Amino acid sequence: MTIFTLKQRKNIIFILLIALASVILFGLREFLNAFLGATILYVLLRPLFLYLKSKVGRIASAIILIVSSFVVIIIPFFSLGVMIVNRLSTLKNDQFRISAMISRLDDFVGIKLNRPHLIDSYITKLSAFVEDLFPSVLTGTFAVFVTLVVMYFLLYFMFVQYKEFEQSLIKYAPLDERQAFQFAKELKETTYSNILGQGLIAFVQGSLVTFIFLVLGVTDSVFWGVIAFFLSFMPVIGAPVVTLPAALIMFLNGQTWQGTCMVLFTLLVIMNIDNVIRFIINKRIADTHPIVTILGVIIGLPLFGFAGLVFGPLIFVWFLHFLKVYENSTTN
Repeated sequence: MTIFTLKQRKNIIFILLIALASVILFGLREFLNAFLGATILYVLLRPLFLYLKSKVGRIASAIILIVSSFVVIIIPFFSLGVMIVNRLSTLKNDQFRISAMISRLDDFVGIKLNRPHLIDSYITKLSAFVEDLFPSVLTGTFAVFVTLVVMYFLLYFMFVQYKEFEQSLIKYAPLDERQAFQFAKELKETTYSNILGQGLIAFVQGSLVTFIFLVLGVTDSVFWGVIAFFLSFMPVIGAPVVTLPAALIMFLNGQTWQGTCMVLFTLLVIMNIDNVIRFIINKRIADTHPIVTILGVIIGLPLFGFAGLVFGPLIFVWFLHFLKVYENSTTN
């Protein structure tokens, strides 16, 4: 005969489940990017999977989408990361050129703001930021390879067993069926808004930076366009971080009309195109406030590195959705 009551046994089992789940999560913490990446890709590619499934079956559809997403998404982003790190390494080795440019900027800012060595300190912080942003590229490709294998392994079974996967989510979700479907709809819309919308904005702004640098004769225009592309995931403060310092350098070099064109192009085109595209996306898909995106990036970068540009805003948005569901459940 057991010494525990039924309620006590349930409580003990619940505590054991929490403890074991904590151990499992701690053991899998290095693969958090893989879990989040698989979830995001599943949400984005699910409509296309359902269409292909009716044509070629579940397994073939899953393989086609995995290969396509790797070619279209993973390879270009990884290549851009390698390009940035290699180029920054080249610039870092060119000590004379970099030191001369930093010295001129420091002299200008130091006189105007009475802050000597301000630019030099920010350059040091920027270098540390870039190293944190692309840790996988700087430390080797093995960790990236393992993360991608786990991510696509999960994604494959999400697709092949999509009915069981979605039924399990509904079954174990702390929501009733109506709330679960509404929550899934909102998550899909915000995921599309953040991934596709912010990706489109970043692509357009990066292209515009490349264009204006080409027109004004700036060297490495494609490289700076790629830098602007990544920075554009942070609304408002993204691409201008590239173009406005470039304009200041032009003024210091006596290129007055080029610097003026750069400033005007930044204020009139680059910064406004962000608002225009965001308005169109929010009207068609979902309304994600720029402040939410910025806070998400601030949260995501220390946790996920480069992937935090995408995962951070999504986690923040998902938190707000859960908060909304909780408030609705307490008021009903």
